[in-house]
Amino acid sequence: MAQPTVLFQDDFRSFSIGPLPFDREHSAMGEYHFVQQPGYTGGWYDPITNCNYRGPNWIVTACDGVHYMEQMRVRNPLTHNVCPVLTAGDEDWGDYTFRVRMRALCTTEEAGLLFRYQTSLMHYAFFLNNGKAQLYRVEKKERTLLAQCDFAYDCDTLYTLEASCCGAHLRCSVNGRLLLETQDERYATGKVALAAYMPAQYTDVLVTATPEAAAAFTARRDARAARVAEKRRLYAQPKLWKIINLENFGASRQIRFGHLTGGTDWYFVIAQHQKRVFKERYCNISCLTAVSIETGRVLWQTGEPSALAVNQDTTCDLPFQIYDINNDGIDEVIVAQDFHLKILDGRTGRELRSMPTPFNDDPADQILGIEFQKHAFDRLNVDAIRIVNVSGKDHPSDILIKDRYARLWVYDDQFNLLWKFTHNNTGHFPYAYDFNGDGKDEIFSCYNMISSDGKLVWQLPISTDHTDEIVIGRFDPDVDDDLIAIVSGWEGFMIVDKQGNIRARDINGHGQRISVANYCPDRPGLQICTTTYWENQGIVYLYDCKGREIWHQEPKCNGNVIAPVNWQGDGTELILLNGNPELGGLIDGEGDQVVRFPADGHPDMCAEVIDLTGDARDEIVLWDAKHMYIYTQDRPCTLTDREYIPLKYPHCNSSNYRGEFSFARWRRR
Repeated sequence: MAQPTVLFQDDFRSFSIGPLPFDREHSAMGEYHFVQQPGYTGGWYDPITNCNYRGPNWIVTACDGVHYMEQMRVRNPLTHNVCPVLTAGDEDWGDYTFRVRMRALCTTEEAGLLFRYQTSLMHYAFFLNNGKAQLYRVEKKERTLLAQCDFAYDCDTLYTLEASCCGAHLRCSVNGRLLLETQDERYATGKVALAAYMPAQYTDVLVTATPEAAAAFTARRDARAARVAEKRRLYAQPKLWKIINLENFGASRQIRFGHLTGGTDWYFVIAQHQKRVFKERYCNISCLTAVSIETGRVLWQTGEPSALAVNQDTTCDLPFQIYDINNDGIDEVIVAQDFHLKILDGRTGRELRSMPTPFNDDPADQILGIEFQKHAFDRLNVDAIRIVNVSGKDHPSDILIKDRYARLWVYDDQFNLLWKFTHNNTGHFPYAYDFNGDGKDEIFSCYNMISSDGKLVWQLPISTDHTDEIVIGRFDPDVDDDLIAIVSGWEGFMIVDKQGNIRARDINGHGQRISVANYCPDRPGLQICTTTYWENQGIVYLYDCKGREIWHQEPKCNGNVIAPVNWQGDGTELILLNGNPELGGLIDGEGDQVVRFPADGHPDMCAEVIDLTGDARDEIVLWDAKHMYIYTQDRPCTLTDREYIPLKYPHCNSSNYRGEFSFARWRRR
């Protein structure tokens, strides 16, 4: 009999004892920043994150010359039953045997291994659990017990666990004794992972396959590589267009683009901040810097710049927008700072108008999101700003401001209060849209539809979590009306009609970001892309126009902004993950990485999509606190008779919590 082929093995001796790299802040930076923790991880990736965690998820320990990978967490009821996971391998692995030695340091809950792992929410799980051996199929929130038997084990012994998969035939053994056997066809390929709800130690990981199965895997991998290489040949590749030095005024994804001097010249304003009271709930903008994209020179600056990361990096929105609010052809900067709402001259940064923010006169213990049930300040510390049109003017000029999670205020451009709204949760960034065609915006905020005069019209029958991002439009050709697509944390991805009926829903992890565009031109309507962050992070899904899943993948990284990119100018959009040369780039509607960024030392923490050169195709802006790199295409658009100029999210309402969209629009050249 032919010897099996080794696909992967690890005894963890290449690791020094100590923690695997982890986010010491357990912060939300990875929601829309690409953040890699420094340090050695070997061939492993940890897809689990949680704000309730402290310390590392996994540590390497040693005893009698043996190195162990040790899971450190205790099951936490606040984490939606998330299982700590450490994954390795290749998504194209098919038939194989996964063997590992494990010691369950606590025997009362599940500890074991995962196989045919596609994401941390989609796999098979072989667990030892409180005197039993169990085999599960895990599919998002559903855990299906496929097989189970009694098995006595203790906390002092290393047991050899083995899972073998051949087609639909699944077998699970301990110490060479077959315990569980079943048939299941849900997952045909996937990686491997260590997984335990309570502390456990692992060593001597070995994944093998028969020579035939190994050859089949190699053929699948090579075919995928060839297919992707051929696609890449057909796409324009990134060409470096600009490098801008951000000196000491740089920041994370706190940037706005506009025409600060009128005309067509592009500028950006970048904001630094100071954190106050509790985490990042009460940030105050400490420095605004306006910069010419053409020259890279500073146009103006207000406040005092800082080289400290604590002033540069934040995980929330900062309250500022660029918009021509007085309709004079020159953009202004609308900003909340030091308990004042201000309008600044875009050319100089000089204050044109200012008003104090409203008093916090609501009982703090009766509204959401107020830390410690106390107002930290007498006046409102503004969380976000949006330009809306509840007045029905020809030129929108109303200003919506909000606190973190509970209240909205809307003012006209002269700072007259139009209305205030409080009902349950506001979510992060409300959406303004004229649903009833009367020329005035309604406001969709978290689960609430609010009339143009500030009254509650309807609410979704959901009372937990909150909506992170929203897209509204006509993306289903079978529905001649506007639809609302949202991601709302562990309440999932939803498609809702404008009467408040939920037409589709998938609880696919903690839904964090969403985009809608023509990603698959061979399918009817538009497609919807979502990604997750908290707990099971970094899972990207693509859905059709009716909310049916097309595919899923776990790109092994955070910070996937999943923004639509008009890269070719041919009407088909690509999806921007992040700026990393290896893990990021642009993927197509089949999930293939068809455009890669060069390994030229560019920053990859922040990414934005915007047409800056004027040819209607998008540029990609990548930056960190020190430098900004802007990439365009290395070849012209092949269309000569018409130009694709899709309708995208307006620059005047920028937010880290905006759902991205790209709706088709063409014009003759």
